[in-house]
Amino acid sequence: MTHWMNIRTQAWGVCLMAMAIAVLGMAMATAQPTKRNLILATTTSTQDSGLLDVLIPLFEQHMGYLVKTIAVGTGEALAMGARGEADVLLVHAPDAEAKFVAEGHGLNRRAVMHNDFILVGPPEDPAQLWGRQGIVQIFKHLAEAQASFVSRGDNSGTHQLEQRLWKQVGIMPKGRWYLEAGQGMGATLRIASERKAYALTDRGTYLALQNTLQLAIVSEGDKALANFYSVIEVNPARHVKVSHDGARAFADFMVSPETQAIIKTYGIDKFGQPLFFPDASSEG
Repeated sequence: MTHWMNIRTQAWGVCLMAMAIAVLGMAMATAQPTKRNLILATTTSTQDSGLLDVLIPLFEQHMGYLVKTIAVGTGEALAMGARGEADVLLVHAPDAEAKFVAEGHGLNRRAVMHNDFILVGPPEDPAQLWGRQGIVQIFKHLAEAQASFVSRGDNSGTHQLEQRLWKQVGIMPKGRWYLEAGQGMGATLRIASERKAYALTDRGTYLALQNTLQLAIVSEGDKALANFYSVIEVNPARHVKVSHDGARAFADFMVSPETQAIIKTYGIDKFGQPLFFPDASSEG
């Protein structure tokens, strides 16, 4: 009898412990509210440069959101916003952004940061572009020489700039020398490296990946190559299901003095120069 009583006592103790663990688990769940979801549509350059790997965890930690980052070309990011498939956008195609806001899809477009575009190519520079002045004239020479060129071909901010440059040259590029990758910036650079071809890229992505590429800078510094990034909240009046509170919180975070200070120094320790320059303070 004593033996059976001990077994019952032990079983009851196990049950009590299980109940206590369950109650403790419920209490912890109550004490730690579920994070709210936020969808960020952004460019591949902000992802490939590694900047978002630094900023997103800080935002999630301090603001209580769980961010789903979708890195695509700016054209697709804006299209996602117009369809209500994202809450907030971080993009870099000023003309397309202005149109997006004017059409009522976005609110509160704010400057965040900038860097610049550069033209990269094989270190031996077979088209002899290094030292030539003016990016438009360089693109004209590229076409005349039919030097191998890899385009993103994805309606991204980088691709839109490239198209504007070809238009200024008066050339519609086509032929075996011209490849449309339909890929993000990092993938496009890797293809250009493998094919010993030229490509237009933002400086940040190039610096982040340069140790893995056989590409060198062959043209930089032209005013036409400025690259400005903005944050835009998707208009909740158009899309009632978007998280406007989350979008506003993220936009405020990106232009806050603390985040702008991080942007100002990001990349210096690894590359000897910043990958981006903060712009929010320029708005006054």
